[in-house]
Amino acid sequence: MKNRTEIRLAGEGGQGMILAGIILAEAAAIYDGKQATQTQSYGPEARGGASRSEVVISDVEIDHPEVLEPDIVVALSQEAYRKFGKTIRPDGLLIVDEERVETEPDSRAVKVPVVRLSRELTGRAITANTISLGVLVGLSGVVSRDAIEKAIAARAPKGTEEMNRKALEAGFAVAEQVAQK
Repeated sequence: MKNRTEIRLAGEGGQGMILAGIILAEAAAIYDGKQATQTQSYGPEARGGASRSEVVISDVEIDHPEVLEPDIVVALSQEAYRKFGKTIRPDGLLIVDEERVETEPDSRAVKVPVVRLSRELTGRAITANTISLGVLVGLSGVVSRDAIEKAIAARAPKGTEEMNRKALEAGFAVAEQVAQK
């Protein structure tokens, strides 16, 4: 990993992208021993409006916590893609929900039916954030698999640990399929 990786997770309020950013930062800082910062922004509507979480992960001290040109963008809504899809570095990783986001024809986005997978696997759309983290970590290696597993387990509400573990595993499986293409 280079010294600094900038990540922007965006979607609609209620999709759990703010929590996903918190979990990713905790995985880096608490379980992988890296430096990490996390910031968040909600649209004026909160639930249903635009929301984003930004995470900076580094092997060295972070002197500027803001994401300027993300290496990784996850967009789970059309508005998130419209606002942030083009902010990514030219060689960056863009992950979108293929059923909720229409990308440019020349886009190199990794398209995953995140919300549908979440509903099929767990019966709840709220685990879309956990599936997204599995895809992101599986494709980028920005944190270790062990670290993200521990961070999710630590944040999972009591009684949802197994559901979140399954969602993370599904994300890793998608990442493996994408990597083999």
